[in-house]
Amino acid sequence: MKLQQLRYIWEVAHHDLNVSLTAKSLYTSQPGISKQIRLLEDELGVEIFSRSGKHLTRVTPTGEKILKIAGDILRQVDGIKQLTQEHNSPNHGSLSIATTHTQARYALPSIIEGFIGKYPDVALHMHQGTPVQISEKAADGTVDFAIATEALELFSDLLMMPCYRWNRCILVPKDHPLAQLDSLTLEDVALYSIVTYVFGFTGRSRLDDAFREKGLKPKVVFTATDADVIKTYVRLGLGIGIVAHMAYDPEADSDLVAIEAGHLFESSVTSIGFRKGTYLRGYMYDFIEAFAPHLTRNVVDEAMALPNKEAQEKYFAGIKLPVC
Repeated sequence: MKLQQLRYIWEVAHHDLNVSLTAKSLYTSQPGISKQIRLLEDELGVEIFSRSGKHLTRVTPTGEKILKIAGDILRQVDGIKQLTQEHNSPNHGSLSIATTHTQARYALPSIIEGFIGKYPDVALHMHQGTPVQISEKAADGTVDFAIATEALELFSDLLMMPCYRWNRCILVPKDHPLAQLDSLTLEDVALYSIVTYVFGFTGRSRLDDAFREKGLKPKVVFTATDADVIKTYVRLGLGIGIVAHMAYDPEADSDLVAIEAGHLFESSVTSIGFRKGTYLRGYMYDFIEAFAPHLTRNVVDEAMALPNKEAQEKYFAGIKLPVC
């Protein structure tokens, strides 16, 4: 069994069983990959992939288990490489992050600008997606860090650390009736058509929970993953917008009024996480601390040493998070 063979089966599985595409990504030949996979299957005495003619059709149940172990081995090998690179070239390397549009657009730009200024020789890669996509990319090693708010139960394979709390605002045109109220209630909001985030994005579940607890049914007429898109349709008169407060820019959005809604909805917590057992380079610690100053190197190391998720949640429970 060769490490190269494990790399091939792992990459084929993560390229939708497309051997040709895998070969291009690895700068090798399709017949060479197919041959090595066959040799590995012959050596192990099991099929990792089911076939129809020359095409791979699915991963077998045994293959799923083999791939999980192969992924663990490849991550350990990557950890060894990271360790040696940290010793030989501490300020060179790469950092990949998976997150949602809201984080990438509003929370991260200043952090990334400062990071690139400090580490010009570290290549930074940003992946945007749904919470499911983010968790999968982090769990399988496609990215180093996941930054997310919703559906943290999907991130059970990761160490997730709380970064900051945030809440929402109601966006309306300046002449809208809600802009004239001294005190906004959820009942007031429920009277109007709503434009907001797709369920599963950017704290949407908190919004749904708030209406449900009051016995109200919000009239959500349009959803999007992008706050800028939501603002566009508020301007078109489709409805009132409910977005993360950080998405409102007083200058760029001067034609809209942002009404504070922190008293209407429970605040959400954005967390950053990585695979358990990941070897963190020095610049990775620095990125985490730049994004969440309370997550110092010592705090991260202590969290990594905790035995389970319950212990981790208890550890972070006493930390007062900043509010954005």
